[in-house]
Amino acid sequence: MFSPKLIVAPVDFSEPSQEALKTAADIAKGSGAELLLVHAVPVIPKLPSATEIFQEGQYEAALHQDAERRLNAMVEDLKKDGVNARAEVGLADEPGMEILRIAEENHAELIVISTHGMTGWHRLVFGSVAEKVVRLAACPVLVLRAQQKAAHEKSSQAHGPVAA
Repeated sequence: MFSPKLIVAPVDFSEPSQEALKTAADIAKGSGAELLLVHAVPVIPKLPSATEIFQEGQYEAALHQDAERRLNAMVEDLKKDGVNARAEVGLADEPGMEILRIAEENHAELIVISTHGMTGWHRLVFGSVAEKVVRLAACPVLVLRAQQKAAHEKSSQAHGPVAA
């Protein structure tokens, strides 16, 4: 039986990633594996000097601190449930590549990731972090598809109502 020692669970704080985290935690607890929660904070590009009122460096640091705080709270909840867990926040232009870098650097033996279930032009325009992870990961990847209802609601919230 496959019994990983380290499982990486990418978390973007969405409902689908929370559901995938539950599955990853169950696998980790059942196999005695360590669970590594990963979140990739987007890199905020330096703005031209004419827009100095915006403090992109401070904003990026605040995003990083917020992600650390949220992940650490999740880790504490997992530990209360008997799961050996820790968290790591990465910084990247491409979340999929940062997830892969962290997984490789930590010698992950399994990645459990959710997909938001986007199809058609949404997927073409926004890409797929999960697809990139599946294609390029050096270890097995378990992909959990979001429920269509949850994916549609998230898409509607993020992009506004869709005209019929």
